[in-house]
Amino acid sequence: MIQSVRIARPVSDVDRAAAMYMRGLGLTEVGRFENHDGFDGVMLEKAGLGFHFEFTHCRTNPISPSPTPEDLIVFYVPSAEPWRARCAAMLSAGFQEVDSFNPYWKQRGHTFEDSDGYRVVIERASWKAG
Repeated sequence: MIQSVRIARPVSDVDRAAAMYMRGLGLTEVGRFENHDGFDGVMLEKAGLGFHFEFTHCRTNPISPSPTPEDLIVFYVPSAEPWRARCAAMLSAGFQEVDSFNPYWKQRGHTFEDSDGYRVVIERASWKAG
């Protein structure tokens, strides 16, 4: 049984990515490393949700982030006021609102792009499996 998930992404600037995601999504830094076999990185989470982000940058062979418009992380926020507040926080954190490639995400959500081109959807809905 999977109990937690790590979403790992190469970024161009670890500190900038961490600041954006902490401010935009209300995440907390839970770990950091520097020059671990040539990698710098940071881990962010929201307690109790069972996932965390890891953003890394390789000092010796930097990888350019190369997300596509369909590489999405989707957060479900069912209530109107918390959803509006989260969308405002994303903009305040430096994310840019962009048009969704898939029109489905425009129905009840907003899509935001970080400085490396990774996309986050803030969906005004409850998650329903199946």
